Amino acid sequence: MQFRLLKEKRFALTALAAVALVGATGVGVARASDHQDSPSVEGSPAVDMTDVYAFPGSSADRITLVLNSWPFITPAQTAGTTFDSNLLYQFKIDNSGDAKEDRVIQVLFKGSGANQTVEVRGPLVPPVPGATNNQVADVTPVVSGPINQVLGTASGVHVFAGSREDPFFIDLEQFFRIVPDRKPSTGSLAQLPETQSATSFRSATSAVDYVKGFNVLSIVIELPTSMLTQGGTPKLGIWGTISR
Repeated sequence: MQFRLLKEKRFALTALAAVALVGATGVGVARASDHQDSPSVEGSPAVDMTDVYAFPGSSADRITLVLNSWPFITPAQTAGTTFDSNLLYQFKIDNSGDAKEDRVIQVLFKGSGANQTVEVRGPLVPPVPGATNNQVADVTPVVSGPINQVLGTASGVHVFAGSREDPFFIDLEQFFRIVPDRKPSTGSLAQLPETQSATSFRSATSAVDYVKGFNVLSIVIELPTSMLTQGGTPKLGIWGTISR
């Protein structure tokens, strides 16, 4: 089974053969969060990847990876919104510094609604490297089970897949002052001035989080960092893809 790439997001970080350097050096190169960044994903929110995160895990030798998708799910919509079983969600990891994935973690879903289940394969050598013709590895899942539950083991691969409040913060009104061509043509936001100045922005204490109260669908995987760095260097490039 092969999948056509729909969306990709990538960044790089330094991850000791434990995660201590992640906390010390943080993300080396990062891309901004994307919510409804094109007409195609506005019409198909299941493929709209909003963020990819990596940060230290529950101990110094573990790392946590997060891929979020489907932005702006309201509380009323949350119970009925689940992952698309026709999509392949992947974390891709470069541990050799050549900007090509050396390991992938593949996530698939079966069914829909409250009975939906998740399957996680990897980390493993990608069956097909690159952004196109993604293929599901012919191996047994390392973790599987219902969504909205913590699965796996605390010492091995630990997985959660389900709805969570959107962790991203954006003051959208101020964003439209920075990028006025994205401003709506009607409604109250259309009245915002296009002239930017130091006084046109709210202070950190008065900024308004536009996505507060909205949910996303999160895939959270914690695992030993050695499973990603094995055979490579402590510096990891990590990105996510969603393919159909």
